[in-house]
Amino acid sequence: MRKIRVAVIGCGKISGMHLESITALEEAELVAVCDIKSERAAEKAEKFYVKAYTDYHEMFEKEELDAVHICLPHYLHTVVSQDAFRKGIHVLCEKPMSIRYEDAVETVELAEQCGLQYGVIFQGRYNTHARFIKQRIEDGRLGAVKCARAILSWYHPDEYYSRSDWKGTWDKEGGGVIINQAIHSLDLSNWYINSVPIEVQASLHNRAHKDIEVEDSAEGLIRYENGALLAFYVMNNYLVNEPVEIRLQCEHGKVVYTKGEAVITYADGTVESMKNKPQEIVSYTGGASYWGTQHAVQVHQFYKAVLGLEALELSGRAALKTQKLVCEIYQSNDGRI
Repeated sequence: MRKIRVAVIGCGKISGMHLESITALEEAELVAVCDIKSERAAEKAEKFYVKAYTDYHEMFEKEELDAVHICLPHYLHTVVSQDAFRKGIHVLCEKPMSIRYEDAVETVELAEQCGLQYGVIFQGRYNTHARFIKQRIEDGRLGAVKCARAILSWYHPDEYYSRSDWKGTWDKEGGGVIINQAIHSLDLSNWYINSVPIEVQASLHNRAHKDIEVEDSAEGLIRYENGALLAFYVMNNYLVNEPVEIRLQCEHGKVVYTKGEAVITYADGTVESMKNKPQEIVSYTGGASYWGTQHAVQVHQFYKAVLGLEALELSGRAALKTQKLVCEIYQSNDGRI
């Protein structure tokens, strides 16, 4: 089987999850990395024995690429994805798809017009206990979600933002705790509810960070077409990174989801639980624990789709649902922080 020729664009912290996944999978061959900061590109190139570039346009011209992984600041996600599609290259992009919903839609449509795979990273959906909950909703044992609650309380000090040349800004990050951290919890909740949001109320604030433009705290309520409700409270002002918690009230029971376990209590009193089983494809040597360990599973599924072996599970079209919700949360607050 011919290996997929792959490059990674963006050599920041999250790139390690992609680079190690790529090199562990037999379907792919890592051939290049790219970053405008030459020292970062050189470091990754030396570690993984590939060529380094500082201009992705040059890389597209010189390397015969089948796919690229995009690990760039948010505002560049759709720009670079679209450039790749125009060169006939499949794309796997880190979340969020974009900072503007209209740009995300345009990118999805371009990928579809070009007949190319467009994957968006939401590795949380590949946690074994997250998929277990989804299965119990779909097989009817839990039934439809009637109400959900998502809570995230993490710690990001001022230095988290000051060390970056794009985080904490509207034009480059596109927001704060909602679009960067809580997006995963919102994605899972939205996936479980599986309906169209019809009303979004949110309150966003910067409560503790003096040098950022965006929110570090947010709470709100989302009403769905099927009658379900999603309440959320998220913030980056705690002193530690507590495990994310999602609670679901369903037709036939309730769910408590945390980082490592899902517990289902059915209406008849029976209890079913599952602990998350880490993937066995690769042991990551870096990265924060709260990123999860399922990047390799999603990367593997993306490659199978590129090879035509199965349909892409988490396509750009599917990811638009979460992108739209995130953008509506910001719009509901009318830009007030």
